[in-house]
Amino acid sequence: RCSAVPLGADIFPCIPANLPYGSCRAGADHFRGRRTICAGTASDRNPAAPVPGPPNRTPAAAASMYVVKRLTKREETDKIKMKNNGPCRAAAGAFLLEGDAEMELTMCCPTLFGLEGIVADELRFGGKLNEVRAENGRVLFEGDEQTLAWANLNLRCAERVLIRLGSFRAKSFDALFEGVRALPWEQFIPKDGAFPVKGHSLDSALHSIPDCQRIIKKAVAARLEQVYHQSWFEESGEKYQVQFAIMHDAAELYLDTSGAGLHKRGYRANSNAAPLRETLAAAMVKLARWRGREPFTDPFCGSGTIAIEAAMIAQHRAPGLMRSFASEKWECFERSVWQQAREDALGMIDTDGQFEILGRDIDPACVRLSQENARKAAVSGTIRFELADAVKQSYDQDGILIANPPYGERLLDIQSAEKLYADLGHALEKSPVKQYILSSDPQFEHCFGKKADKRRKLYNGMLKCELHMYFKHSMHRSAKMDKTR
Repeated sequence: RCSAVPLGADIFPCIPANLPYGSCRAGADHFRGRRTICAGTASDRNPAAPVPGPPNRTPAAAASMYVVKRLTKREETDKIKMKNNGPCRAAAGAFLLEGDAEMELTMCCPTLFGLEGIVADELRFGGKLNEVRAENGRVLFEGDEQTLAWANLNLRCAERVLIRLGSFRAKSFDALFEGVRALPWEQFIPKDGAFPVKGHSLDSALHSIPDCQRIIKKAVAARLEQVYHQSWFEESGEKYQVQFAIMHDAAELYLDTSGAGLHKRGYRANSNAAPLRETLAAAMVKLARWRGREPFTDPFCGSGTIAIEAAMIAQHRAPGLMRSFASEKWECFERSVWQQAREDALGMIDTDGQFEILGRDIDPACVRLSQENARKAAVSGTIRFELADAVKQSYDQDGILIANPPYGERLLDIQSAEKLYADLGHALEKSPVKQYILSSDPQFEHCFGKKADKRRKLYNGMLKCELHMYFKHSMHRSAKMDKTR
């Protein structure tokens, strides 16, 4: 190992062009899984291609090593002269990435089940990202710290933004310890950083969560001890939340960059007895494809979440502008990156648009609460809240209705909830409005009196629900109106 390369540095294996291949390979092979390239042709060679041994090189040749500055689109090389001695040749495969290189990150956004595709679209179209992969309950993507800041500020339907440090098989605590210790924790966690551990295990040999937490904590500390040369960590600095997931004996390790969940926008300090998660409310608005061009109604507004999320979407107001994030204070990221991301988000807000958004509730306390939450979210001038009984209103206007009526779980009982569904169905029977109604009751359509045109399985927290969509009647009505013209 070259003495100039600190333990734990971000290493990129390299074969200097003027050293014997065999002596250099010893250093490169130590970093299995990384790319090994011939330094003499670093800017031209395909990094994935096999590396041939340099022909007719002798140990007496002057040793050269190349530092590669990794940029967004390309790689550049700079030559550094080094003495040709035995230790240098034996570990010539290692060298340090320059400090000003952009950090390349693999990130993961956990989602509520059913929202993976929506979050993936947010990243592809809003974040302009190409490498996006949706899986069950999460979305993976690649990017740098600018991408990380953008995702935390702008994603409406994701639960968190995690940095994925690595994955490995872990059928024993020894394997878990060694796998965790091999990860580059020092790239993120400073000497005084606090690194609590939490996570879960499913269908794995390592099923004791407290034991897994203890082993992972010990392994991270062991890695940091090697790098910082100290045996005790006060953990008095910023929080670097370590998360783990062990499924079918495969362990994945993350750092949580968000802190509080992304559903905590900052405008809903208080809520009613059965609040709807903000990320789910935003997803319902997106599934209804509402963009602010037609009237919007929530007849069971509760704490105003659906109407507020609709207003924020219509105004292009980033959901994270009113809150802070854990990684904003991390030493490994530039503060200017976050500042620029916030300025960009503020510049996107459309405060001049005129939108017709109405929230109603039969409970005066809920109306007052909705008005207060809308004020905190800076959209009070965009939404009108009023006291009204949803089943006694006239719905003779075109537009979109999104509702989260009581399920009979926390509000009302099952019989009262099903009577409410029947009364609502009767009120909407001849309405031209497109309807999107969330319910956990499997008898909803029977009570409502009409089969949905489409259904989408969603989860409100841990409660399995379905979003019942009624829109074809509106399409048929529009077609008839076009013919009469």
